[in-house]
Parts: sequence; structure tokens; C-alpha cells
Amino acid sequence: MKHLYLIRHAKSSWSNPLLDDFERPLNQRGKNDAPFMAKVLLEKQIFPDFILSSPAKRAKTTAEIFAEQLNFTNDIAFEKSLYLTSMQTLLDILHRIPNSYNTVFLFGHNPELTQFANELNSTYIDNIPTCGIVGFEFCIQSWNELCKQNSTLTLFEFPKKYKE
Repeated sequence: MKHLYLIRHAKSSWSNPLLDDFERPLNQRGKNDAPFMAKVLLEKQIFPDFILSSPAKRAKTTAEIFAEQLNFTNDIAFEKSLYLTSMQTLLDILHRIPNSYNTVFLFGHNPELTQFANELNSTYIDNIPTCGIVGFEFCIQSWNELCKQNSTLTLFEFPKKYKE
């Protein structure tokens, strides 16, 4: 069994219109939501073997907050191609993950993460909100076997689910 958690970066700041999109930081809501959502996973006893993230500042910071909250002590792998990516690139990246890892957290961006979640799932997801988490279980031994046919949606969590 392999487990994949697609995690959209937390809410980012648009306060500086001159800042390059890649460099946008988290806003206060994002700084609050990221540790909160990591604790949701902690309560469910979901821990990563491997964390892969876009290096864009908002995704990187979100991944680092999750790692800290979940006591993840290994290095986070930052993959530039996760920023402005394609479905095929996402699949290629996941197919290359070493099989010694069974639970992978992938931090990235919309619309790609929502599109990819829908590629892996027969239940349509309209949108993964900021700091949303979509979890899948795959009946596979190797990451290069990952596909919709061996995928089961196991989790869909997001901050507003807990705050309204």
C-alpha cells in the first residue's frame, strides 16, 4: 500500500503587487491554517515518510510548517517542476519516488492539484481550498504503478470545514 496526500499551500499574501508570484509569502490566515491542518493529520496519526514540495515561497513555508508540527526530521525535497506544472509532470515525479517511501506528502498549487486529484479519483472535487488536503490510498507496491484504477480517496480536509 502507498498513501499520497496532495496539500495545497496555505493562503498567501497579495499585499505587495510588485512581488513576483513565486516569492509571495503566507498571509496571517495562512500562517494560522498551516499548523492547524498539520494538527488535523497528527490527530489522525498520519505521518509522512517523504515530503515533496514546490519551492515557491508559499508552498515551501507550508511544507516546513507541516514538517515541524509532525516532527518530520528528514529533508524536504523541493522540486522546481511542481511550480506551474502539468498532469503528466506530476505523474512522472510521483513515479520516480523511491519505493521505500509508503506515505508521501506533496505540497503544490492550484489549479494543478485539483485537476490531478480528479485524475486520480472518480469522485469529483470542485476545488482544493488553500491548505486543503486530499488523501489517496493505492493498492500498489511501486510508485510507478500509481494510477486512477488502483486509487481510493481516503481524505478531504480543509480549514473552513472546522471553522464554520
